Amino acid sequence: MTARPPRTERSGPQTASVMTDLPFKPQLVRAVFRDVTSLHVSRPAAWAAASVTRTVLTEIIDGARSAAAEETRKRLIPKDLISAIDRNVEVEVGSAWYLHSPTFHGLMGELRNADGALVSLRERRGARTPSGVAGAHRFEAGVRRLLGIRGVRAVPVLVRDLDGIASVFLTALASDAAKVVREGGVKRFGTVSLVVPGEPAPASLLNDPLLALSTRRGDGRTVGGDDVLAAVTMQLFGDLRQRALTEAAEMTRKTSAN
Repeated sequence: MTARPPRTERSGPQTASVMTDLPFKPQLVRAVFRDVTSLHVSRPAAWAAASVTRTVLTEIIDGARSAAAEETRKRLIPKDLISAIDRNVEVEVGSAWYLHSPTFHGLMGELRNADGALVSLRERRGARTPSGVAGAHRFEAGVRRLLGIRGVRAVPVLVRDLDGIASVFLTALASDAAKVVREGGVKRFGTVSLVVPGEPAPASLLNDPLLALSTRRGDGRTVGGDDVLAAVTMQLFGDLRQRALTEAAEMTRKTSAN
């Protein structure tokens, strides 16, 4: 019997154009998903996750760029990353990476056990290195490309930090998307509202249809685009979440049209 050639996904000119807009390719997204789940990952899910990761890293880089601009620098250094996170709580993602990066040492605060003894950094990290931390090197090319798109450069240690944050965030996103599939929808919600003194409180976010994903359609063997969007509602909040959802939905719409 003649062996069949491997099946490849079709892509037209518009699909190729959409792909070039993503510094984190769907193939990389699928590799991250394989680290945390055996479920199949659909094309819309992979592209949505890639889009969300781009949105999060863009926000972090722009915050660091603003901090560097105050000192008339275009080359980002670790303290710019710290400033970006300090000034915008919405980008405080990838906390598992913070325990493994010298940039964040001394900023994590002290942790004591039930007996009042100080818990060492080694103990806080745990015996097992999270897959997102172990696989952070895979994101270097995408991070460097995104830095170029934003018109800045970064010292190597900061590139490594951005690699780690991207990897840990996407790993957590993949884990939550798989949980949505297993549980048949979103079974827990995390919401944070930023209220300005003297201004009325925003409407309840639970009225947002994107947060009312208590049930899902589709089989229980495939992570779909909506599952990734549901996971976003658990990983992000505020304006960053809304922007990530909007851009991811637009990305899946473009790819589905092809």
